[in-house]
Amino acid sequence: MRILIVKLSSLGDVIQTMAVVPDLLAAFPDAQIDWVVEEAFAPLVARVRGLRAVLPIAQRRWRKSYFSAATRAQRGLFYARLRQDAYDAVVDFQGLIKSAWVARAARLRPGGFSATYANGSDACSYEWPVRHLLMRNLPMPQRIHAVARYRLLAAQALGYSEQSMLQAPARYEWDLEVLPPQIPGRPEVVLAHGTTRRDNEWPDAYWMELAQKFIAAGFSVGLPHAGARELDRVQALAHRLGPLAHVWPAQSLDTLACRMAASAGVIGVDSGLSHLAVALDLPHVQIFSQDRAWRAGPVGRDYQRIAGGAQAPDVNQVWDAWQIALAASHPGRALA
Repeated sequence: MRILIVKLSSLGDVIQTMAVVPDLLAAFPDAQIDWVVEEAFAPLVARVRGLRAVLPIAQRRWRKSYFSAATRAQRGLFYARLRQDAYDAVVDFQGLIKSAWVARAARLRPGGFSATYANGSDACSYEWPVRHLLMRNLPMPQRIHAVARYRLLAAQALGYSEQSMLQAPARYEWDLEVLPPQIPGRPEVVLAHGTTRRDNEWPDAYWMELAQKFIAAGFSVGLPHAGARELDRVQALAHRLGPLAHVWPAQSLDTLACRMAASAGVIGVDSGLSHLAVALDLPHVQIFSQDRAWRAGPVGRDYQRIAGGAQAPDVNQVWDAWQIALAASHPGRALA
């Protein structure tokens, strides 16, 4: 069976959709699975074990010069590549018009089909016209965790929705070369403070106090960043914290995953890097400043915890959650 996943963006949603791949391979061990994703996320998706091919698309970049000759040529090359192979199933996990058009453009084998959501779910993006763009529309519960929604869509589309695998915690499987921590001799905890949503941010003073707790407890602190604003923040934190805080260099998402995989754990806000920590099976505390944990928070593992909810937690609440996660953590993680 040949299957095409269409999930273009954003980072956290793409990472959460990765849980579908082990499910598909458990149901169809000989399946050949391809994935269409925004070009920025393609190197990370290429690290997912079990994929045959990753097809990068540049919709975000093309919008800036949609009618230019260069953009038209790039679109033509992408759609030619998309149509090289015919699929038994094309599943749009995004549920938006832009993703449904991509799924609709893929070539199907005789008897093949395309599928997407029949309805929206709470706090999940959805555009109703997709029901008319693809062949099968599959109903979803109104209130459901994002990962469960992706897994359920795949199971309903491919016909294994009654199997017990959907009751088990999501699995993520990777091919990564784990990179050592930057400061030898100390386990590194990653503080994933960055977010594109201001209402998800946690105060800098809290990050400072938390980092000081980690350093006093024998850890070093890793500080990733994306963009100039986040770089300014982590540089200011590192300057005040001293040599046991390390600002990570700007790097591709797959390299960042290789570096994060070697860490002792991650503290992060509701963002893509927190979802990456979950997918890497790391001890993790995810900080919520609004009522979204039911949709996006870690589930099913004692070493991955939620702090906060309708309002942001304080430092002691996050530290206490970390202590629980650390005590429950396991020594081995199957990454390669």
